[in-house]
Amino acid sequence: MNQDSSEENPIYYHGTKADLKTGDLIEAGFSSNYGTRRKAKYIYLSATLEAATWGAELASGEGRERIYIVEPTGAIEDDPNLTDKKFPGNPTRSYRSQHPFKVTGEVMEWQGHSPEQLKTMKDHLEKLKQQGIEAIED
Repeated sequence: MNQDSSEENPIYYHGTKADLKTGDLIEAGFSSNYGTRRKAKYIYLSATLEAATWGAELASGEGRERIYIVEPTGAIEDDPNLTDKKFPGNPTRSYRSQHPFKVTGEVMEWQGHSPEQLKTMKDHLEKLKQQGIEAIED
C-alpha cells in the first residue's frame, strides 16, 4: 500500500516511539535519536512513508513504533542530513522545522524493514557515532 503523498498535496509523516494523540504537538528540544543524543534544535518529518518508517524503527525509547500524520505549524526546510549536503536533491522528501508539528492522525498499518536491514542501518549509525559524526543542526 503506497501512502506517499503527491508533491502538490503533501501528507507529512513523523516516525517515533512516543505515544501521542490527535491534537498533540511534537516540539524541538528533546534528546535527539542520533549521535550523542544532545538536545535537538529541529524536529523532522517526511512526505514518504518509507522515511517515516526508518524514523519509527530507529527512534530511542521503549515504546511501540508509531507513525503519525502531522501538520507543520510553521516553515519547514529540506533536511540537510538527507539532502544536498549528503545526497543530491531530496529523494526521501525529508524536512525539518523548529516549529511544532500537530498530530492529525496515525498510520495504523505499515511494513517495517527486515531484521537484516535494521541491523545494517543501526550498525552504520553506531559507526558514525563512534566517529563523532552528528546530525547537521545548523
